[in-house]
Amino acid sequence: MMIALAAAPILVVLILMVAFRWGGQRAGPAGWIAGVAVAWLAFGLTPQVLWVSQAKGLLLSLYVLAIIWPAMALYHVVNQAGGIQAMATGLGLAMGDRGDRDDRGLLWIVLAWAFSGVLEGLAGFGLPIAVIGPMLIALGVEPIQAVAAVAVGHAWAVTFGDMGVIFQTLVAVVKMDGGLLAPAAAGALAAVCLACGLGAAFILGQARRWPVVVGLSLVMSAVQYVLAISGLTPLAALGAGLSGVLGAILLARLERRPHQGEAGHRPGLKSSHPLAIALGCYGLVALIMTAASLPGPLHSRLLTLTWQASFPAVTTLTDFSTPAGGGQVFRPWLHPGTWLLAVAILATAVLTWRGVLPRQAWRATAVSTWRSAAPASVGILSMVGLSVLMDHSGMTQLLAQTLSRWMGAAFPLVSPLVGVLGAFATGSNNNSNVLFGALQKQVALLLGIAPALLIATQTAGGAIGSMLAPAKIIVGCSTTGLKGRDGEVMRLTVPYGLAIGLGLGALALVVSWLPGVK
Repeated sequence: MMIALAAAPILVVLILMVAFRWGGQRAGPAGWIAGVAVAWLAFGLTPQVLWVSQAKGLLLSLYVLAIIWPAMALYHVVNQAGGIQAMATGLGLAMGDRGDRDDRGLLWIVLAWAFSGVLEGLAGFGLPIAVIGPMLIALGVEPIQAVAAVAVGHAWAVTFGDMGVIFQTLVAVVKMDGGLLAPAAAGALAAVCLACGLGAAFILGQARRWPVVVGLSLVMSAVQYVLAISGLTPLAALGAGLSGVLGAILLARLERRPHQGEAGHRPGLKSSHPLAIALGCYGLVALIMTAASLPGPLHSRLLTLTWQASFPAVTTLTDFSTPAGGGQVFRPWLHPGTWLLAVAILATAVLTWRGVLPRQAWRATAVSTWRSAAPASVGILSMVGLSVLMDHSGMTQLLAQTLSRWMGAAFPLVSPLVGVLGAFATGSNNNSNVLFGALQKQVALLLGIAPALLIATQTAGGAIGSMLAPAKIIVGCSTTGLKGRDGEVMRLTVPYGLAIGLGLGALALVVSWLPGVK
């Protein structure tokens, strides 16, 4: 009975979004209300537990929204200058695209899978879906398929994305040497990379291109693995995504040569200014974030400005305790939102001064950002609030512990699904690792399995969960004319997320039987 009640808030969100096609801005608050009711009636929720959990949830939401709003602003600035479509067209040109819709399959896959990894490497939290979804639509993909393909396609890059922030948080949570954990995580994500590429290809109706996906996944996985074990985790997803894009360009060029005289005579390609603007804006963000994230004197100096709120220990009426501790850590100079906003402001000023954008471009950017980000913010605030409430009332722990007790030695099979559960509830692999990383380590020790294996499947599962997390899909729908239709996207992504999660679990179960893993 208690396990059913603990799962009820998540089921409410799933049913409303998938079955009734509610948007996250409606389903999220409904799930939050259900969570408060269940926690109050069955898990001993007190006013103190409620305010502490929601204060932590608010800070965590603000951390995420401080990326989403600037990312949306920069997107709309670049889009006004024609840069978003120019990036898609420019990549198509590099791959020898002749403008034939039926011949763009590889380009679609590369955008949804490899190029999304590049953006995820810079700043995640839905940015790849928000930026690449419109590109695919401009290239002839239906909106629902476009958002779903990027949601599935980008997931492989999440753990080492956001300039390595997520992986560093995981290392801190589980108290393990990152050098020992990186090979296991990168190995698990190699399988996820292949599965995400195939999933994106199927959604886009390009299943026949599976041999190319397999080949590119080997390159991308190898690059991510080498960078991760070399201590360059901030660059692992970014470098892997770039290798996939470059590999696809090479393959496309080998497959065909552009027809003689066709280059330079296509509508909309007479000027390279929009492409230069887009590459300049996002390239500048990449350059700044890379310089800020790499270990060294600059990184150490930027770390000096840090803020974190402290919260007291709280206990429910059923004696579930959450120890005293800090909330979300804010490091303004290392936060992607700071530099996304700075580049957005700089780009608006320069492009207005040069006459590329009208003088009132800032107003159009502000209105467009509000219309796309405000509805998404409602869903994110409520989803994250529900997540932290479930954690502080003991519901999340009960779900994970019951699952581990039921599965016993077969727990590696469902270990990724625990990560999926955390990412679905919070919209973040980072939060999923915070919730379940230590639990996975404890289960591994109880079962006599190397902890790195289950911790790796935990974070890989959290990455997979990104493809069906309402909070992320809401952001993607906000730039593609699909506001309120995120439930339809989830109907496509949920089966892929569960299938990839179970596939990774089966692989982890086999690996757990090997003598060296015991």
